Amino acid sequence: MEILSFISAGVTLLYVLLGERMVNMRKMYLASREPVKNHLSNCVLLKNLSNGSEDITVFGDGLAFISTGLKYPGLPSSDALGKIFLLDLKKSDMEPAELSVSVNFDLKTFNPHGISVYTDPTSGTVYLFVVNHPHHKSQVELFEFDERGLSLLHLKTFKHKLLHSVNDIVALGVDRFYATNDHYFSDELLKSVVEPLLGQPLTNVVYFSTEMVKVVSEGYYFANGINISPDQRHIYVADIMAHNVHVLERIEDNGLAPVKNVALGSLCDNIEVDRKTGDLWLGCHPNAWRIFHFDPKNPPGSEILFPVEWTFSMAILSSAP
Repeated sequence: MEILSFISAGVTLLYVLLGERMVNMRKMYLASREPVKNHLSNCVLLKNLSNGSEDITVFGDGLAFISTGLKYPGLPSSDALGKIFLLDLKKSDMEPAELSVSVNFDLKTFNPHGISVYTDPTSGTVYLFVVNHPHHKSQVELFEFDERGLSLLHLKTFKHKLLHSVNDIVALGVDRFYATNDHYFSDELLKSVVEPLLGQPLTNVVYFSTEMVKVVSEGYYFANGINISPDQRHIYVADIMAHNVHVLERIEDNGLAPVKNVALGSLCDNIEVDRKTGDLWLGCHPNAWRIFHFDPKNPPGSEILFPVEWTFSMAILSSAP
């Protein structure tokens, strides 16, 4: 009888804990939030991107790289190969062009995630860094961009045990970058089931160079997008599940010191920085619960936030399925 009572108490406690975790998960995912539809007359639907776009970064004189075809555990995806597109924002047709990739690179396992651009200040050569997940592993690819040939030449692959679940990167040079890890565990079951149930701030930011690799900031629920200020003094990190952006100051040895956190009220994914004004443009998800419980007849929607001023009061630019 005592054993049955003990088992019953244990089962009850387990149900209570699981119930509490589910309530907290729904709060993290903003599960009760409904997106507001805003019609924007100047927005156009880009062609050729039928398999979605995980990241976009603008560089040079109005050019943008776009990564497509990400296959991420737990999220809807297609069997299409990962690709990189180039968009000329100055052209009226706004039609992205697919970039060819050099034959020394395995396109069959190309699974592009976050991207970043570094332009050599002396030669003007443009380098594209791409987070890649072949077979759901994590590594960073380095390409050289040939604008005339609309192609990418693969130069190098960066791997390290600290780069175990990379989401996004920001390039500092041809062999240096900061990267976000969006999970603590590497095992797929632990990442997709155990870690969300724990709901703890276990993820981090890593500094990578050929001389040194180290964790430089930690304590994020889900470290996601990352970018850098035009003067190179500050790093911005989106913690998507905490609904905020962390502002960090670069210190000696490429460490990062916290400056402040900015509450956003949305699940912000990627960060783009205006190189002229320093403004941040944030691509966000109004309701992550609807992403993981995807209904094509009622898509989850997206929204863009941008700062009205340096105090980071935010304005919603767009929110629509």
